[in-house]
Amino acid sequence: MSSLLMGIRSKWSNLFKVEGFPSLIFINILIGTSFSFVLPFTSLFGIDEVGMTNLSFGVFMTISSIANVIVSTYIGKISDGNLSRRSLLIICSLAAAIGYATYAFVRDYYILLIVSSLVLGVASSSLAQIFAYARELLTRSNLPEKDAPLYMNVFRTFFALSWTIGPALGSFILIKLGFQGLYLFVAAIYIITIVSILFFMKNSDDTQEESLQTQSKAPSAPVPLSTIIFQPHILSNLVAFTFIKAATTIGSMNMSQFMIKELHSGKEQIGIVFSIPPIFEIPFMLLTGVLATRIDNRILIRLGMVSAILYFTLLYVASHPWEVYLIQILSAATISITSGVAITYFQNFIPDMPGTATSLYMNTTTIGSMVAFLVFGFTAELYGYRFVNLVCAVLAVASLLLLLAVRKREVRGMA
Repeated sequence: MSSLLMGIRSKWSNLFKVEGFPSLIFINILIGTSFSFVLPFTSLFGIDEVGMTNLSFGVFMTISSIANVIVSTYIGKISDGNLSRRSLLIICSLAAAIGYATYAFVRDYYILLIVSSLVLGVASSSLAQIFAYARELLTRSNLPEKDAPLYMNVFRTFFALSWTIGPALGSFILIKLGFQGLYLFVAAIYIITIVSILFFMKNSDDTQEESLQTQSKAPSAPVPLSTIIFQPHILSNLVAFTFIKAATTIGSMNMSQFMIKELHSGKEQIGIVFSIPPIFEIPFMLLTGVLATRIDNRILIRLGMVSAILYFTLLYVASHPWEVYLIQILSAATISITSGVAITYFQNFIPDMPGTATSLYMNTTTIGSMVAFLVFGFTAELYGYRFVNLVCAVLAVASLLLLLAVRKREVRGMA
């Protein structure tokens, strides 16, 4: 155990020696903090603040998701061309600042729908660009390629770190200042992000940009997205991850309503519930990162699906808020795999196009969300918030079965 910890410490130290990585980590934390302020309270904003029904909220988020997929896929494609990721990060952050500033003051359903679909559609690409850029920096460095899953998981832990206090702080701001104050705080974070990109990433980008574009952003012949997506192993994984992302998105949206209206908790407890998984995600991600360098990543991905099944099943039978606190540890295990190792897992499908690969992975979240918002709206409206957790468990089972079926076909094909 001590040798394992020493190895992790050594690799952690090596990561900070990669030129440009410390500034990228700081940007990652800022973006993670903004996410942690927004996502836990999305359904509360739409349903309780704007006055949407469960169904209209589902339609709102579904339309937004479709637009986000189109926009982010296009941005991911051009990011592997001639436009620098630094420039794209500035554009995405500016769009986020404008979008959330609008959310602070506007309560009209259709205006919010336009902002969510188009402006925040551009903003949604920021996370994919951060992770694609991180993979490029690792590829350029002298670090062993086989250790990429571990280093990407270490990078992902900084995103998780921002979630350890973000939701609790977000709930405090929401209670004190309402949604207007919450969204203005998020807009301010993105302004800080823009300033940080301009100053902290300037030197590393200016000296490395040309090399990055030459080595990994200029393939000799552009490959059509349809050719990439419809490769059997890629398509199967995209569908499976869409299912599991739909489950986790539904669970995230449902949690605040489930806690308040089924378990009769207070708003302050919502922040606690959302802050628990990131605390455990950090050691889990480090552990799964090490395991990913030693065993087949497909095994880890399937274990992540099993963890999700257990998580949602236990939520379905939970009857007190303290039980949810404990169950959230399983959420950390699921996220550490399906949002950690999975990034490298997808990037390895098309290693010469990290922007496209990362965007495809991120789009499983967006498309999964598109499915999730409709399922959440109909299920919550007809059967209540507790039953929603059972639906999530079924989606996780479907995801696991699909990956197991794909594996069987691969084995038969090799025989």
